[in-house]
Amino acid sequence: MKQTSRKIAIAGSGLVGSLLAIYLRQLGHHITVFDRRPDIRTIEFSGRSINLAMSNRGWKALREVGIEDKVKEIAIPLDKRAMHVGNKPVYFQKYGKEGEAIWSISRGVLNRTMIDLAEQAGVVFRFNEKVWDINLPEAKLYTGESEKSAWKEYDFDIVFGCDGAFSRIRHKMQRRSRFDYSQEFINVGYKELTIAPKKDGTHKLDRNSFHIWPRGSFMFIAMPNLDGSFTCTLFLPFEGEVSFESLKSKEDVKTFFSTYFPNVMDDIENLMEDFFKNPTSAMVTMKCYPWTYWDKVALVGDSAHAIVPFYGQGMNAGFEDIFALNEIIGKHGDDWERIFEEYQLSRKPNADAIAELSYRNFMEMSSKTADDNFLLQKKIEKLFAAKYPDKWIPVYSRVTFSDRPYSEALAIGDVQEHIMKQIMKMPNIAEIWDSAEVQQRILELLELQ
Repeated sequence: MKQTSRKIAIAGSGLVGSLLAIYLRQLGHHITVFDRRPDIRTIEFSGRSINLAMSNRGWKALREVGIEDKVKEIAIPLDKRAMHVGNKPVYFQKYGKEGEAIWSISRGVLNRTMIDLAEQAGVVFRFNEKVWDINLPEAKLYTGESEKSAWKEYDFDIVFGCDGAFSRIRHKMQRRSRFDYSQEFINVGYKELTIAPKKDGTHKLDRNSFHIWPRGSFMFIAMPNLDGSFTCTLFLPFEGEVSFESLKSKEDVKTFFSTYFPNVMDDIENLMEDFFKNPTSAMVTMKCYPWTYWDKVALVGDSAHAIVPFYGQGMNAGFEDIFALNEIIGKHGDDWERIFEEYQLSRKPNADAIAELSYRNFMEMSSKTADDNFLLQKKIEKLFAAKYPDKWIPVYSRVTFSDRPYSEALAIGDVQEHIMKQIMKMPNIAEIWDSAEVQQRILELLELQ
């Protein structure tokens, strides 16, 4: 269905805002994107990013507007985890079937690319222009230097809030009656660090792996960049015995790394400089509803459903919002009220599901990936899935290498976990894990579901 061209504003020039701008521009709308920050293409990136893991859902959304190949040029495929556990040698866990991979991309590099592509499509960006308020029924935006300065008024037909977990657009919607809102911070923060390339420009660790150092209540991860470096993230409690609070001096940090992450000590100078230069950031799960107001305003991405980053699905979920919105637009043409209603009803259960899955994956990545029982369970599941691929797709694959609903992955994952709890209680499971008896028992338990 064709749409009448509208004047549309997008608050936020991040990944979701710039991709949404490309989609809406291709539909023939006039798009203006506002951002309180300067143009990211003109500044050095700030050290607040976890490298992104693009997976099926994200690629599907980029493919739809013809930019998948351009983005693949700035990404590195990772087909496995590299586990750095205690004093054991590094061991590798394949992510999925042959050819399945997540893709490591620098947030800054991707964001710059997306803004370039949006501008080429005719999108107008207004940087250093903060949206302070919105008149919801009239889709009017107010921008200015500060909350107390003179404001400029803009008239639009529709406004999209893509301005992140602390969205200004959502803030105004929250003041309306019967608007549900919750935010929950976890007690773990993160800090971005860097492992430099070798002198010849190559990577110091395996280039096609997502590196994880699980240490119980905290962990360290590293993802490769095209220039031979790794963007690393230290996840650590804010307070407590081993925490950001306890690392006050260079000596503290040196002792911490030599105790828990000895195989990155070659880069300690780099790591220490980053540690004291880069901010310690918090992580929040934010839920709200409704996501839309009449036929005038809609929230997309983190402004509607911020999640913790432990499934690598924040960006992918936001991009999937846009893909789903576009499909709904195709059905309903100019009926924006109906478009928005269907959009929020279809996406909300999936946003809640990926929030839950992301939180659980944090527990799994930090503590369970070093646990022998957990690893044995994963081996049993992998063997069974290889033999009966139509009966068992692991949750990780359902989330990462599929575009089936997140809510379905959560529900089926709960059933699988219930079955595996019973399998792990079988006598001598460590000895018989790869036997026909175990596989037969899984088949029986599946029949009972």
